[in-house]
Amino acid sequence: MSIKILLVGAGEVGFNLARYLSKENYDITVIDNNSDKCNRIKNTIDAHVIEGDGASQRIYENIDMQNIDYFLPLTRHDEVNLVASKIAKKFGVKKIISRLRNTEYIHKNAVLKPKEFNIDYVTYPEKAAQIEIESLVKQTSAVEVQEFESNLITLIGIKLEVSSPLVGRAVKNVYLSNPFTPHICAVIYRNDESFVPHKNTIYKKNDVVYFVVDTDLVDDVQKMAGKPPFKVKNIMILGLGKIARLLAKSLQYDYNVKIVEKESYKAKKYSSTLEESLILVGDGLDHELLESENIHDIDCFIATTENEKTNMLASLIVKHHGVKQVIMHISTTDYIKSVRTIGVDAVVSKNISAVNEVLKIIQTNQEEVEISRFEDIDIDSLEITVKENCKYFTRNYSIDNIPESICLSAITRNKKVFIPNNSKIHIEPNDKLLIFLKPETISKAESLFL
Repeated sequence: MSIKILLVGAGEVGFNLARYLSKENYDITVIDNNSDKCNRIKNTIDAHVIEGDGASQRIYENIDMQNIDYFLPLTRHDEVNLVASKIAKKFGVKKIISRLRNTEYIHKNAVLKPKEFNIDYVTYPEKAAQIEIESLVKQTSAVEVQEFESNLITLIGIKLEVSSPLVGRAVKNVYLSNPFTPHICAVIYRNDESFVPHKNTIYKKNDVVYFVVDTDLVDDVQKMAGKPPFKVKNIMILGLGKIARLLAKSLQYDYNVKIVEKESYKAKKYSSTLEESLILVGDGLDHELLESENIHDIDCFIATTENEKTNMLASLIVKHHGVKQVIMHISTTDYIKSVRTIGVDAVVSKNISAVNEVLKIIQTNQEEVEISRFEDIDIDSLEITVKENCKYFTRNYSIDNIPESICLSAITRNKKVFIPNNSKIHIEPNDKLLIFLKPETISKAESLFL
């Protein structure tokens, strides 16, 4: 029987989540009060669409709410999401995953907390984007950084320049020539397509390579790829929205932070809470302003405005001025492939972060494994504990027998990490495996190890 999911809000988060879930065995219903957004869903996704107010109980009276497995209020308005959650629980939905923007709800002294609205899980897109950007600031050569197993293992994405010593070499040869930097090449993103490489895959220039490594060796992997990390001291943030404010509050005590904001009222409003940051009122696209603020001395530029085109243009301008690391935030998924080709070092999307987080909750709840979705590169990660009577052991397999479509990237045993890039590594019952694969291959991995 298919899982029934009811989404409220057909914006970027709701649309992309519905688009992905509709490909799987899920029964999707979407509610939105905007006819254009409803038509977008109807024309592109196999889902039932209801045009109406998600915060009104009348709309739920004609839905079999007691059979809804997951209720997902994902609008941009916290008030709508909270009210919808309260109503939905009264009607008998089983689980609620809500999007919230205001991080006040997670403060320990908060008067209202999500649990008071019967919410089981909360995703904070802006907070997720902040955390992702901070990880990139700390790993300056990366396009993506994700940590697993309580930060014991790191997935780091690095774009290979033409000067990279890896270009033209096979994956297996790089393993052999770097015995003191054990790593796994888990995924390669090439020509707008991602794939799980095999040992004979040849690295090419402009590949974005996702390496899995012991967290202590992240710097060594960056050096191996020809992109050694550099120390960030001076940061400039464009825009003073929610993400920018979260970043500035967190970074201003460890870095020299400048913020460029076009609207003077906004700069005045938040200056008292960002006392350690320098807030400049001006246009981030103004060459004279950037030069007067010594843009060539900026180590990291972060474009966070709500205008994607402004972020793109500003990123190109500062890259031309020699800024070493440029991180750009985008709200929609429309520009991701284009942005990857224009020289921006890393792209972050709060909406993709929210989609990935919700998918992880739903898929992990339905399976015996922990599944994380990397929507922007169409790859999933699987964290799975090996069962003693699984097919892998009953058929006396070794790591070499694992299909090439399943990339075994790390083994955790008694809090010790093993990177399986040679024949000396083996799997034991109850080991925790980290696997990267395409979504359609998940069932194959599960049948092997469960």
